[in-house]
Amino acid sequence: MKGLTAIAGIRVGHASNFDALTGCTAILCTAGAVGGVDVRGSASETASLDTLQPGHITGQVHGIVLSGGSAFGLETASGVRRYLEQQGVGFRVGKAVVPIVPGAILFDLDLGKSGVRPTREMGESAAAAATGDAVKEGAVGAGTGARVGLIHGSRQAMKSGVGSGLVELDGGVLVAALAAVNAFGDVRDPATGKLIAGARRAPDSRELADTEAIMKAGGRRTDSGGRNTTLAVVATNARLSKVEATKLAEFGSLGIARTIYPVWTMFDGDVTFALSIGEARADVNTLGVAAAEAVAQAVVRAVRNAPSMGGLPGLAG
Repeated sequence: MKGLTAIAGIRVGHASNFDALTGCTAILCTAGAVGGVDVRGSASETASLDTLQPGHITGQVHGIVLSGGSAFGLETASGVRRYLEQQGVGFRVGKAVVPIVPGAILFDLDLGKSGVRPTREMGESAAAAATGDAVKEGAVGAGTGARVGLIHGSRQAMKSGVGSGLVELDGGVLVAALAAVNAFGDVRDPATGKLIAGARRAPDSRELADTEAIMKAGGRRTDSGGRNTTLAVVATNARLSKVEATKLAEFGSLGIARTIYPVWTMFDGDVTFALSIGEARADVNTLGVAAAEAVAQAVVRAVRNAPSMGGLPGLAG
């Protein structure tokens, strides 16, 4: 699926370390895009979110970076900025050009090698690899070390990764999404309501345990505090203001809520970014309906396209 790159002007690149099981994903919009953000989880770690606020002097962003490595992974944004500066892309301040690149991270330090994290150089590599081709999905980029279903710890979780989605509206209006899914909760397919990935009953079992049922029955969780996050980017070719882009990000977060159970916990750092790049016209509420659907598609595809890796089973085999 072309996914997020169906929006003209958006390119996506991954950098992955399959030995350490970590990586980052760069979403580039070099011509500039109006951005917004919605933070729902209580364990988020982010960079440059102020630039997305309606009152900020910078009217556009030039990229978004999603990264593994916990807080250490925020270094990748510097690499993307360096790449964009070399291309002459950014917010012009006198003789200087400053690329505006917000970012967010997820925790993957306890699946692969905890001492190896995404670096500035990895961020630069992801940016250099960015293309308008169909988005590569599965355990790549920011999703290289991603998992879902952490109530019993990593040994009984399942592998996850990156997924993308696309909804087409009348008049050539497009809404697309990309998600890196590293959730505490389980993933349900909204089309059927059935659990498809998440916590397993035992390390050697593929039978899903149902995290919400465990919680309601008073079951104990292992220490998963701050180790989970779903990061999403939703984009449209419709023209939006910063206020409307922020609203689009909020609508996009509904796609996470429709697929992950439980969602937005104290253990998750869930963040949804929104990008408007284009001149099409559409009501923001209609765009919001499509945004929730596109993000839900992306979350489901993130687990369906994840292979077994790091000792964890994945739905892609």
